Amino acid sequence: MAKITYVAFDGTRFDVEAEDGSTVMENAIRNGVPGIEAECGGACACATCHVYVDEAWTDVVGEPEAMEEDMLDFAYDVRPNSRLSCQIRVSDALDGLVVTVPERQG
Repeated sequence: MAKITYVAFDGTRFDVEAEDGSTVMENAIRNGVPGIEAECGGACACATCHVYVDEAWTDVVGEPEAMEEDMLDFAYDVRPNSRLSCQIRVSDALDGLVVTVPERQG
């Protein structure tokens, strides 16, 4: 299990225990994190689970694959640390991960 901290746009923090093998998006939905809509259910077919990965974690999380990059074109306020949370698979290496939810989804 890894602890993930979600920071909502209003600054509210949600600390979640996430099971290995699940995704950051799945854990946000299960725990009612506001701002993660996940309209496609995690199929990387939309940009409604967009998050900003904390700068301290960008190397650990890694870069998006080509399909994810294409979907990020539809996200709101994309930044260098933008990722789709459905594409970040939880592992012990992500224990302590911090992601921020943007003002709105694409």
